[in-house]
Amino acid sequence: MYRLTDRNRFIGEMFSSIAPRYDFLNRLLSLGVDRRWRRLAVAETVPPTGGRFLDVATGTADMALEILRRKGAEASVVGVDLSVKMMRVGQEKCARAGRSRSVAFLRAPGECLPFVDGVFDSACIAFGIRNVVDRERGLREMCRAVRPGGRVVVLEFSSPPGTVFGALYRFYFRSVLPRIGGIFSRGSAYAYLPESVLAFPEPPVFAEMMRAAGCVSVTHRPLTFGIVTLYVGVR
Repeated sequence: MYRLTDRNRFIGEMFSSIAPRYDFLNRLLSLGVDRRWRRLAVAETVPPTGGRFLDVATGTADMALEILRRKGAEASVVGVDLSVKMMRVGQEKCARAGRSRSVAFLRAPGECLPFVDGVFDSACIAFGIRNVVDRERGLREMCRAVRPGGRVVVLEFSSPPGTVFGALYRFYFRSVLPRIGGIFSRGSAYAYLPESVLAFPEPPVFAEMMRAAGCVSVTHRPLTFGIVTLYVGVR
C-alpha cells in the first residue's frame, strides 16, 4: 500500500497544468531530438515484435505509441500516470493513430503499480523516473511487474560532462529553458525541470540503483553528448 504524498500531488497537478502545450514544447525545446531518443529506448525492449509492455509516467503517450509503431499490431501497452489530463491527451493521440484498443491508461503512482508479478515483457519510463518521489520503490515496482528475462528501460536527462559544453548546457537549462517554457506554458513547471535534472544521480549511481531494485544486469550509455542517458536492465 502506498499513500500519495504532497510531493506526488504537486507533480501530478504541475503536469496537468501544462498538458495542452506539453508535446509542442517537447519538440521545441529538444529541437525534435526527443523522438530519436524514444526510438532508441524502444529498440532495447523485448520481444522484437508483439508483447505486453508497461509505460510508467506515460504522460501524453509518446512512448506508448513508439512501442506500438515498432512492435506491430500484436503488441499492447498499459500506460500509468498521476496526471489524468496528460493521459487524456495521450488517449486522443492513440485514437487519431487508430490504436485506442492497443493502449490502456490507468491513474497510478510509480511507487504502487496495480499489476501482478511478471505480467509484462518489458517496462519503460521516459523522462519520468526523476519525478517518482520514492525512486527506489518505483524501480522495484517496475522490476516486479516484468517477467524474468524481460527488460526495464529508463530514458532520463543527465548532466553532460565537459567544462565548455557542460557549462553551456547548464546555462541553457537554468536560464533559457524556463523562459521559453514560460512564454508558451506555465513557467514554474519549466523551472522545476532543470532543478530535478541537475539533482538526479550520476549514471553509474543510478545504474546501481536499478541493480539493487532487481535487475540482474544494467548497462547505460549517453545520448546526444550526454544530455540524456539510456539505461537498460535485464530482469
